[in-house]
Amino acid sequence: MNPLNNHRQSLVLGIVLALLLTLLIGGFHFNPLGLARWFHIVAGVFWIGLLYYFNVAQTPALADAAADKGGPGGAGISKYVAPRALFWFRWGAVATWLGGAWLLGRGKFIGAFTLGAGLDDPAHYFLIIGIGAWLGTIMLFNVWVLIWPNQKKILGIVAATDEQKARARKVAGMASRVNFVLSIPMLLCMASASHGLPFVP
Repeated sequence: MNPLNNHRQSLVLGIVLALLLTLLIGGFHFNPLGLARWFHIVAGVFWIGLLYYFNVAQTPALADAAADKGGPGGAGISKYVAPRALFWFRWGAVATWLGGAWLLGRGKFIGAFTLGAGLDDPAHYFLIIGIGAWLGTIMLFNVWVLIWPNQKKILGIVAATDEQKARARKVAGMASRVNFVLSIPMLLCMASASHGLPFVP
């Protein structure tokens, strides 16, 4: 069976290839921080990629479908695409946050979440990575507390009246849009903590 015919098998194949490449280049010297960084990035691409898909493709497309009275509507997306995308989205959020915590480890986790308070931090590493970590934590909260419970009402996974669904659309939509906005400075902080802020010598 061709693993490229199945998304799960393709994902496993990609992971296996990455691990083989690592062994070929680096040998058998295990680098847990390298593994944590890779896991955090892959999980983050799943999460943020789907966040961007929802905000710039699916939501506007569903609005256009609803406005097109003679068109096919958005039932196919709501029934088949959204539940699957939301599964990867919410668990990608958890995996990304846990991967970030793993990457920070015990030594940097507290420093990051206290924004480096009381630490000698001349390069502002803890401040920058901490802002990114707090933004990611707020975004994770929004996914599980605001977006997913309301999406379950919208998609009919849990029973809801039309009025409850309308309210759920507003809450989930605004939480998703807040995450979309927060993701941009969050990514800036994540990259800049180790590689430097733009426009700063």
